[in-house]
Amino acid sequence: MAVHVTDDGPVRTVVLDRPEVRGAVDGEHATALRTAFEELEARDDLSVGILTGSSGHFCAGADLKAVSSGAMPVFEPGDGAGPMGPTRLTLSKPVIAAVEGHAVAGGLELALWCDLRVASETAVFGVYCRRWGVPLIDGGTIRLPRIIGQGRAMELVITGRGVAAQEALQIGLANRVTEQGKALETAQQWAADIAALPQLCLQHDRLSLLQQWGMAEDVAIANEWQHGMASLAAGVGGAQRFVSGEGRHGS
Repeated sequence: MAVHVTDDGPVRTVVLDRPEVRGAVDGEHATALRTAFEELEARDDLSVGILTGSSGHFCAGADLKAVSSGAMPVFEPGDGAGPMGPTRLTLSKPVIAAVEGHAVAGGLELALWCDLRVASETAVFGVYCRRWGVPLIDGGTIRLPRIIGQGRAMELVITGRGVAAQEALQIGLANRVTEQGKALETAQQWAADIAALPQLCLQHDRLSLLQQWGMAEDVAIANEWQHGMASLAAGVGGAQRFVSGEGRHGS
């Protein structure tokens, strides 16, 4: 098994370590990835996840040898599992992708599933499966336009061209760009900063943002209100600290 999990305080780092196939995912590794993030969700002591690859590779997509041999399991919508592993899970906790090298085809879908993407200057994103007649079946045609907009997403889906790190930053596909070899370090520091924030409120605001897609505006506002009330019901300590003077002058 080449999925390694490390917990550092409230931050879980999940490494897909298959450099011999550029991080391609077969059924066994999809299951391991999903399990690692299900455990993140279940554990109260963990707040933020990171997904990365190894040896300069993020993920080249589904392992086409496994696909062609029939070794990849078939997942129907609603199973709670996806061909790439965690991609149909809706977590209450944020996940950051730390991308070195290629995040393409199903690997792009894994990166899109994450809330945030840190890309090294070596990173390349793309629908490379276009070249082989292999479809996006793990959220790619849904999450890509929601992140970068319909027009840009349509171009990438139709052409299959690669998007380098600086362009990915410009179009909103990457949130930060780092030096080569620094994506994981940057993601871990960002995750630690996020984990230091009040988590219940963060989680409810994040879920409201995710759930508003497809809702009418009045329904989305009502859903936001419910999430907000759940946060406030847990206590008003943050508001009381602000009134007492914390947070002034940027502290």
